[in-house]
Amino acid sequence: MPRAFITGMGGFAGSWLAEELLAHGYTVSGTTYGEEPDDHLAEIADHVTSYRLDITDPVRTAEVIHTARPNVIFHLAAIASVGDSFNAEQRTFAVNLTGTLNVLVAARRVTRLERLLFVSSPDCFGQFTPRNKVLAEDQLLNPVSPYGIAKAAAERAVRYFGTQHDLPVVVVRAFNHNGPRQTDRFAVPSFARQIAELESKRGRRVIRTGDLTARRDLSDVRDIVRGYRLAVERGEPGEVYHLCSGRAVAMGNVLSRLIKLATVPIEHQTDPSRLRKSDIPVLRGDGRKAARRLDYEPTIPLTQTLADTLQYWRDMLRR
Repeated sequence: MPRAFITGMGGFAGSWLAEELLAHGYTVSGTTYGEEPDDHLAEIADHVTSYRLDITDPVRTAEVIHTARPNVIFHLAAIASVGDSFNAEQRTFAVNLTGTLNVLVAARRVTRLERLLFVSSPDCFGQFTPRNKVLAEDQLLNPVSPYGIAKAAAERAVRYFGTQHDLPVVVVRAFNHNGPRQTDRFAVPSFARQIAELESKRGRRVIRTGDLTARRDLSDVRDIVRGYRLAVERGEPGEVYHLCSGRAVAMGNVLSRLIKLATVPIEHQTDPSRLRKSDIPVLRGDGRKAARRLDYEPTIPLTQTLADTLQYWRDMLRR
């Protein structure tokens, strides 16, 4: 069985990826960070090997990857929130760029490494014109957030190691994805958590959000991690692939759909403290290359993603 190693296995997408790989015959190991709980891995804990690791530590990163002896590496570990990156610029660069370099250096010493997948982001594109442009893989990068800048720089480093050191690297830019287990630091789970909390309250129920005019290309995390697996199995070294739905949905529309799923009437108000600078008005991806080369197509409708996310937060709050 192929041996897969996932950085960030204890996180939102990482835990779903571990389940996807186990279901397809992989032996799975990976990393969790610091005091991060293993809740997301509870159901598969007996089937994976987990290592505590801060990827900004180059020595420990090399030790862990050497011990795991993977055939394929999925590098997901990152500061994942664009909003948080503005308040933690140095940490974002340390984890998302320097941490990636540490993984690359460690990967050079792995024998029989078949693929290294780097998960990047459409936030690398930053500001572009026209604002409704559909983003293909060859779009110029112009990041405007610490998160986007660090991811764009890490992409360059990954591709450099591919050409200079013959690492079999593949890059995927995963457009916005949601689902159960995602932290409420992101918009969709934040909406869902607030609705789940309001359902148990009496009196006037008001959900507070930031600007809802932004339009995002939304997928289900369970589709996206299937794309990660396909990119490792079918992707060509040195190539970049977009995993996306190809549709841009206004966040106001997403909130309206979630409110309709609520068991009680809920009002909406804009909270100025939740607004942020440098937001990108529209992100919509071109997924035709992934469809052709990886045979990747998203299958889970947004309605199911939203319903599953809301139910996840209902269950979490009941616990």
